[in-house]
Amino acid sequence: MTETNQIHEEPTVSHELTPQSQPARALGHDPFSEIIEVDPFGQRLDKLTQHEDEHPVNRRDARSRSVAEHERLRQSKRHYDPPSTTTRQPRWVTTPLLDDIELPSPDGWLDRLLTEHERQVLAAFSSLVEDEMPYDRYGFSPDVSKRAFPIAYALYRRYFRVKSTGHEHIPREGPAILAANHGGLLPFDAAMGIVDVAMHSDPPRLTRAIVDLWAGSLPWINVLYARLGQVIGTRENFSDLLSNGQLVLVFPEGIEGIRKTVSHRYTLQKFRVGFIEQALHERVPIVPMAVIGSADQAPILYDIKPLAKRLGLPVAPITPTFPWLGPLGLLPYPVSYKIVYGQPMEFHKSYSPEDADDPGLVNDLAERVQRTVQALIDENRS
Repeated sequence: MTETNQIHEEPTVSHELTPQSQPARALGHDPFSEIIEVDPFGQRLDKLTQHEDEHPVNRRDARSRSVAEHERLRQSKRHYDPPSTTTRQPRWVTTPLLDDIELPSPDGWLDRLLTEHERQVLAAFSSLVEDEMPYDRYGFSPDVSKRAFPIAYALYRRYFRVKSTGHEHIPREGPAILAANHGGLLPFDAAMGIVDVAMHSDPPRLTRAIVDLWAGSLPWINVLYARLGQVIGTRENFSDLLSNGQLVLVFPEGIEGIRKTVSHRYTLQKFRVGFIEQALHERVPIVPMAVIGSADQAPILYDIKPLAKRLGLPVAPITPTFPWLGPLGLLPYPVSYKIVYGQPMEFHKSYSPEDADDPGLVNDLAERVQRTVQALIDENRS
């Protein structure tokens, strides 16, 4: 069965790890074109919430309600109805404008580390969590984000010295897909992109990066990703994020993006088509995004693929510092980043959701996005 004709099979989501869903199964595959029987984020979060009794809200009941709501949304999208002539108000998640945020006086050393603008952005993200819940339906925690932000922002400003352009192409509201190139072994490219969008959007937008199933199965790491707003890459999660009006970051190269050796570091690998299918189904724009610098932060001299497969890892790299310096050899070099956002590609205005069933079309559209991202990289490399 090809990856393109699997897209409409209904996924089965379970919180029990099965032999068919071992981490190695995700390596080298398009997570949006195959059935994933387990969401490692959800599995781990369920285990944690069993022991969190200090909050007055019953969190398991809240999660059950969100699952029931998600099932309702999924069932409603089985058949496409042409847009009505009557304008409907979308029920999208939103954050307030920066000028509408009233900040209290700095409280504690953490607040004093941040500027007023940074505190406003974090305060805006707090609105993503409803009522008195400590985190939203995807696991995002404003409190954890606030504690992690000074570290991420220090890397953004001082270590990687990120510069960016094209912010006007990021939609101010509503669902959209950021499609970026991938590289650098560790996902600092995603982290820098998330910080960049947050600092250059008003209302501030929390970017939801799609995380590979393999990374989502790592104990504690998966919960940290969820608490920072990132989501495991299943078709169901992707669709739900877009239906909720979220900004989603994807790396269509997948694992092949971080496997690139130094001689191919800015030559994009073939884009997978899952994000195109989602864009057509949910009728959302795709914003091409070039990340320049991440491929230089950990140059791979050679990838021992048989060893990686044997160990169930995405890559077994040899770099100038790894494995010679042990785990420290995986730390990124202090290279300069440049992030460029291109003009949105609105395929949904020319094609219907049913066109997502056409393998030739979705492959052609994926190649068009790949060529656009490649052109952004080539134009902006200095």
